[in-house]
Amino acid sequence: MTNSFKKTWLQISVHDLINKPGESRTIDIHATLPEDWVSGPSKVPAGSVLVITANLESVHEGILVSGGVDFEALAECSICLKELKLAFQVDFQELFAYHIADGFDYEVQSEHVDIEPIVRDAVVLSLPFQPKCEPQCDPVEVPEGVTLVLAGQERPVESDPRWAPLAGLIPDDIDKV
Repeated sequence: MTNSFKKTWLQISVHDLINKPGESRTIDIHATLPEDWVSGPSKVPAGSVLVITANLESVHEGILVSGGVDFEALAECSICLKELKLAFQVDFQELFAYHIADGFDYEVQSEHVDIEPIVRDAVVLSLPFQPKCEPQCDPVEVPEGVTLVLAGQERPVESDPRWAPLAGLIPDDIDKV
């Protein structure tokens, strides 16, 4: 039997908890992100520090990992395009089964749980897809000669003067589009 255990940057030993239902312990981790985690215009850049607090609890089916992550993300305001630094706190919870055949997504491997996938999912899914720097953000400055029409704003339609002679052919009771 070959062992496919591979040490990753967020693996935690649970040797003291295996097959001891009711036992638990809390850990605090300050981890440096090895690569960018990106979601649309927001990202947590490589080198950022994730502050992770996790409670590891032994249950009959495996190890229940629940906790939270504090981190800062960089984003670009979707209105004024200013660079933003946003602080987040997100929670996560996942069961690492002793046997993957039990229908669970994650498994205890070689007396370790790898929390990197669940932390990454919690962090990336919490990043805003359309970040705003403030509720009343100043819109981007548009160069002279360029018209910016935002959703919900109406503006009069200018007609081409070359079509003016044909305007008399349209009956007055038809709505103009």
